Amino acid sequence: MVRRLAVLCLSVAAPLGLCAQSPSLHFSGQAIPLLTTTNAVPGGATLTEGRLVLPVLMLEGAALGDHLQLHAMGDFEGWTIPHGQLATGAYGEGYYDRRHPHTYVHELMLTGADVLGPLGSRIVVSVSAGKGFAPFGTDDPMSRPPMLYPANHHLAQILERAVAVAAITAGKVTLEGGTFNGDEPEYPSQWPKWNRFGDSWALRASGRPVSGLEAQVSRAHVHSPEHRQGAGTDQEKWSASARWESAVAGRPAYALAEWARTAEAGGAYLLHSALVEGAYGLGRYRPYFRLERTDRTEDQRVFGEPFRSVRPHLDSSILGMTRWTISTLGAQVRAWRRGAVAFSPTAEVAFASVAKVGGGVFDPRVFYGRTSFTTLTVGIRADWGMGGHRMGYYRGTPMAEPMTMPMDHQHPEP
Repeated sequence: MVRRLAVLCLSVAAPLGLCAQSPSLHFSGQAIPLLTTTNAVPGGATLTEGRLVLPVLMLEGAALGDHLQLHAMGDFEGWTIPHGQLATGAYGEGYYDRRHPHTYVHELMLTGADVLGPLGSRIVVSVSAGKGFAPFGTDDPMSRPPMLYPANHHLAQILERAVAVAAITAGKVTLEGGTFNGDEPEYPSQWPKWNRFGDSWALRASGRPVSGLEAQVSRAHVHSPEHRQGAGTDQEKWSASARWESAVAGRPAYALAEWARTAEAGGAYLLHSALVEGAYGLGRYRPYFRLERTDRTEDQRVFGEPFRSVRPHLDSSILGMTRWTISTLGAQVRAWRRGAVAFSPTAEVAFASVAKVGGGVFDPRVFYGRTSFTTLTVGIRADWGMGGHRMGYYRGTPMAEPMTMPMDHQHPEP
């Protein structure tokens, strides 16, 4: 059997020079122990919690001269934040003002990169399949500077789905299309509902008009994301963004501007989001900021659990809409680094306000006892070789790689 595989490799791949390429594997990891205190708590209370967030292990592999690529990530938040993480304004998968734990298999994608080989000298075609991100929106917030996820996470990304993606790159432009299951996970160990695969789709066009600047626009139809059996309302989603990375005065700079829109229940609910964020490297220090305005629906809460909503979600459970305006300022410092291991203490403060949008019975002033909030978070980013991966792309081309701000958030020596 081994001999037959060797003969097949030599007869098919040898003309392309692929068999001479040795397979490669890269392991990495990350975790952030943090402490958060906030008064964005129902009833006007203040709450302080310590958590270990984003404890992940990543495996990246390549074979056949990088023509076959593997992206795999295990996320263990089901153990470390089983009841979610305090995050002002955040919502999704049955959580409110908390970020839900991700599934244990956060990503498991196999990509056939440049499948046309020398036949496609002017274009690069890649195909991918597995569990991961739909070709929609912006990078996973995991790979961006702030510790707390933005409130628009479920408006601006579609993740942890059984997905098949095709990508075509010609020069500086890439077109991606994918199909996936619409249902969101309900708990960390849950797999996608396989008989729903193909009931949703997404398209994304992206390009780099000039060095350091990447822009994208994407469109998605998501069938019944909040009802696993498929009887819930659909979402029609749009996203547009521009991402810039370059050196300013010899130091790494990063900026992102994005807009997202989700129409739910046939347009009965229109959710908009606008966000800008940026970071700048100052030797060992890296200050950053985020400004965000995001709409969210307010669902009926679980009795006795004001941070959780009733699931499965139906349109009749929506009690109204709110608009969250959140300003975040933060900084991290590279305190210690040895080889691929780094520890970076980080602190950030978020100032938020909420307003009622349209009709409905939900009144944020009554529910929270206030309409302005402050959230303070301190933590230590612990990274082991996490640089070099932007979550959510399976293009099989260099466009998918970061430019100057890798995931491990490190900076040049001062």
